[in-house]
Amino acid sequence: MASPYRVVLSRPGAFAFSATGLVSRLPLSMLGLSIVVVVAGRTDSYAFAGTVSAAYVLAAAATAPLQGRLIDTWGQARVLTLWALGFGTGVILLVAAISGDLAPPLPHLAAVLAGAATPQTGNMVRARWSHLLGDPSTTDPRELNTAFALEAVLDEVVFIVGPVLATWVTLQVHEFAGIALAGVAGTFGSLVLALQHATAPPVVRRAAGPRVPLDRRVLVPVVVASIGIGVIFGAAEVVVVALTQEQGRPGLAGVMLAIWAAGSLGAGVVLGLTPAPPDVVRRLRAALVALTLSFVPLTLLPRLEWVAVCLFVGGAAISPTLVAAVHLVRENVPAARLTEALSWTTLGLSVGVAPGAALSGWVVDHAWNASAGFLVPLVAGVVATGVALSFRLPERSDALRH
Repeated sequence: MASPYRVVLSRPGAFAFSATGLVSRLPLSMLGLSIVVVVAGRTDSYAFAGTVSAAYVLAAAATAPLQGRLIDTWGQARVLTLWALGFGTGVILLVAAISGDLAPPLPHLAAVLAGAATPQTGNMVRARWSHLLGDPSTTDPRELNTAFALEAVLDEVVFIVGPVLATWVTLQVHEFAGIALAGVAGTFGSLVLALQHATAPPVVRRAAGPRVPLDRRVLVPVVVASIGIGVIFGAAEVVVVALTQEQGRPGLAGVMLAIWAAGSLGAGVVLGLTPAPPDVVRRLRAALVALTLSFVPLTLLPRLEWVAVCLFVGGAAISPTLVAAVHLVRENVPAARLTEALSWTTLGLSVGVAPGAALSGWVVDHAWNASAGFLVPLVAGVVATGVALSFRLPERSDALRH
């Protein structure tokens, strides 16, 4: 019997758009880190480097819903081409501003342009999967679950490989190689995806009058939960770095975070081999509960070996959480606004990362040891879980699908 992954990837054009989407979203894990490494190396100021990187990240997050709306209105090819060219221009200006040692706010403005024009190809690929596999009359519903799990796995690949690649080329090849590689991957990957017209979702033309609204009863809880997950991501990274430094083994920080991501990657692979859940809300709740509980022992464990084990186990809840959120949005928003709705979840995740990192850093500085910093993702998980447990799915209207 063929693997579910082989089945979905054998669909016409599926392997091409999924592989292209993987390459085109490498900037999400490469560009911000490359900016920090280069700017800090040239200015000896991590604070300045952090503000330039934050300008990029926040601009990318803030403009994601607008990009999604334009794509739903005009189609992926037009908007993706324009955004890819804007992103490439922004990266070139960013390199020029940094290499020329230009004074603030010029590097920040270039970073904002690059961020605002970062193509959100992960959402576009998921929209293509929904178009390709979303009709239950012609497709086994399990295939869409496998496709979304595949994209969750590829997201983890991006965030495992991207930082390592960015650091290596920046330090070993050329100081601007990481930024340049991210720019090339994002620009040309997006342009190649834009050329794949056959698998792009058709633009759903609407009648005159107001747009079909997004159901806030669905979207707001999902976005709030996404913010909580973003806080978890941002906080965990800072605490792991602080914990390894506290124990005199700073070189293990990347390994520990890779173990966390590997847990999510492994769970995503398994998830794609299982049937789609009949109740996606229940899966979201269960995954959030598991993710939250994984931080309870982390606040108490002193040995890095046991921390690594708990991170791996907790990481296994990440992919199910994100896949369930995507399913929930897809099933309860108008088809004509799917990309925009998915972009709101991306915005939520991105918005949560910065305060998560800042809060956990403050706790680490003022608490008895670095492990206490895990209280921040624990609290964020409790809040996100509370939102999910209180969520009640409104009655679905078939009219929303048209």
